[in-house]
Amino acid sequence: MIFKVAKTELRNLFYSPVAWFLTIAFMVQCAVFYCGTITTGSKWQDVMMENSPEFKNWGFSLTAGLFLGQGGIFDTVLHNLFLFVPLLTMGLISREMNNGTIKLLYSSPIRTRDIVLGKYLAIMLYNLLLVLILGIFMISSLFNVKDADSGLLGAAVLGFFLLMCTYTAIGLFMSSLTTYQIVSAIGTFMLVFVLDRIGGLWQQYDLIRDLTYFLSISGRTSKMLMGLITTNDVMYFILIVAMFLFFTYFKLKGAREIKPWFVKASRYTAVVIVVVAIGYCCSRPAFIGYWDTTRDDVNTIHPNTQQVVKELGKDPMTVTLYCNLLGDGSGKGFPAGRNEYMWVLWEKYLRFKPDIEFKYVYYYDQADGDSTLFQRFPNKTLKEIAALMADGSSESFGKYLAPEEIRKQIDLSKEGYRLVMKIDYKGKSTFLRTFNDNVFWPEEMQVSAALKRLLQDKMPSVLYTTGNLERDIHKSGEREYKLHSTAIGNRSSLVNLGFDVDTISLDNREVPAGTSILVLADPKTALSPLMQSRVNQFIASGGNMMFLTEPGKQQMLNPILQPQGLNLMNGTLVQLSKNEMPHMLVPYTTLTGADMADEQLLIKLRKSKGKDSVRLVFPGAAPISWQDSGSNWTVKPIMLSTPGAAWLKTGHLVTDSAAPVFSPKEGDIRMNSFPVAVQMFRKLGEKEQRMIVFGDADFMSTLRGGGDYIGRAAFSWLNNNNFPIYAPRPTPIDNLLTISNPAAKTMEIIYTWVLPAVVLIFAIVLLIRRKRQ
Repeated sequence: MIFKVAKTELRNLFYSPVAWFLTIAFMVQCAVFYCGTITTGSKWQDVMMENSPEFKNWGFSLTAGLFLGQGGIFDTVLHNLFLFVPLLTMGLISREMNNGTIKLLYSSPIRTRDIVLGKYLAIMLYNLLLVLILGIFMISSLFNVKDADSGLLGAAVLGFFLLMCTYTAIGLFMSSLTTYQIVSAIGTFMLVFVLDRIGGLWQQYDLIRDLTYFLSISGRTSKMLMGLITTNDVMYFILIVAMFLFFTYFKLKGAREIKPWFVKASRYTAVVIVVVAIGYCCSRPAFIGYWDTTRDDVNTIHPNTQQVVKELGKDPMTVTLYCNLLGDGSGKGFPAGRNEYMWVLWEKYLRFKPDIEFKYVYYYDQADGDSTLFQRFPNKTLKEIAALMADGSSESFGKYLAPEEIRKQIDLSKEGYRLVMKIDYKGKSTFLRTFNDNVFWPEEMQVSAALKRLLQDKMPSVLYTTGNLERDIHKSGEREYKLHSTAIGNRSSLVNLGFDVDTISLDNREVPAGTSILVLADPKTALSPLMQSRVNQFIASGGNMMFLTEPGKQQMLNPILQPQGLNLMNGTLVQLSKNEMPHMLVPYTTLTGADMADEQLLIKLRKSKGKDSVRLVFPGAAPISWQDSGSNWTVKPIMLSTPGAAWLKTGHLVTDSAAPVFSPKEGDIRMNSFPVAVQMFRKLGEKEQRMIVFGDADFMSTLRGGGDYIGRAAFSWLNNNNFPIYAPRPTPIDNLLTISNPAAKTMEIIYTWVLPAVVLIFAIVLLIRRKRQ
């Protein structure tokens, strides 16, 4: 009987122009956005392939770009879907009531549930028709895009179908409430709008936040559109569909019986309670199942991160979020932002360790001596200022601890009193920080580093020497080293990648046992005999070191390096260019350098076997030479000057006047390539000792971005690649179109004009024949 009702409803649907109009409009919409992108992309690709030898591919996933990016098919369709559904569902039941045929249905031997399920089955079949239309373009992409990601498309179309089914279930219910189809359409639109926006209402209240977040339909397809299917999202759509089908059933059944209003209302209430209860249980981390359908598992944490989480086992772990009402990032830490905190930051880790406990501490405080707030709010106490800030943020001030209360619990002064997390595990704890950049929350490298620190008995330590005017890791000046070492606000600094960083004066103490890396960063004065002795002792004991120098200061490090067979050559390398000063050297990274760590750029260099070029600017560099000293060191260059582009100026180099001239008479030296950074390694017992020497120190400074990829890779290699914990993602292989521009234009005509015209003609013929009958 359900199938008979569905068949009749489908006949009514396609014997009216509305369904045909929506079908053709949907088809044209998909064709315009798919073919428009393909046509433009293929034209540019043809131009680049013919004229640019460097162009190899687009460098990103074209599957995601065509279907999920801004202006892609799914992006456009889902934004306009709520406009289609009310027109489609407005007459499902209201038409029956308006025409009086609903009485015939009631008097026929058809149960009410058969009517509801039959009509809904008909609309589901129409939804499948829209899926088939999408399928035309998805199948086309398999031929138009090199190695298109079919798994991504499959998850995306499932999300579209479930969302469409949910919208139509809502429309079916609204159609049962009124005899006027236009009222039904407006009601459907309004209800969908409410469900889309309800997730942002009353988020500061815990109970209401959980309820509205579950009921909210906004973002429910976002994971599927990215290729991640979760049981939580699938169950949401099933439950919402079931809820509105029950509502429709109760409405139709209630029209045929006489019962008190509270009995009828209790039915609706019971369904809502059951749906919310089931939904709450299904949304618990321990009960959520995940299926990453993408080719490269881009929605899943990297295997390196998975291994760290796996090592945590089932032992309890607590994450406490400390939110300062007056600190940076407080808005993200308010209760209203907790869903983002949980589902954007932590869900990917809860997938592998669902028993993480989360706690929240709210307080107000500021650094001692900081008068910024008092200048902004004159004649106010800190408590009064905090109360004003709470009122402006719609926060309850009573739950915020005063400075004296929070300081009894924990010292957050070193964290700058900004939004921060503290992770506790088996008696150990570590901080996990947030950052003032576009991402804000810590990424995999920071989270995995924090978690692995909890598993280590001893943390990797980096010590920078002091006492000889070396670069300072506690200063943020443009030549200093704070940015890459101790800057807690930089997600790529060593302290945020798992290292303990400190300074040491070797004139006052020996290098502590267990030091992972000792750094001599551009000393400006000669090392004392005692300091030289202690550095040599550290090298002899198998310690790993990093040396950085500048032209004119080679003699400060040569007494240490020359006994090891290495020599910093006197002079400054010159590389003439159109735009830069002559001492601005632009060396390239060798394959040896590319093997140091899994930096994304270095992986790309390895895969290209050196064909790609990865470069940095060295503002003044000294070349490095070496010879066998009997110390059993193996020396390999990790950065070389561009072949034939540089020469060594042994005398004084003037950088702000006329371009220098190569002069062999003055001792200038020309070579094909000069090594400006080398790695050294040797076997000492069962351990491999490692050292790195850079002929430039400025590239690691604040002004130059803290060393960028090569700086992180160097520390990783010196630490035997234990930290940082890299999470590199493979380059998408669906990065090239396989269709030419003329073929794309032909396809655009067929999909945009010919195919919709064929469907239109068929619909006109069908409707005319139906009218004649």
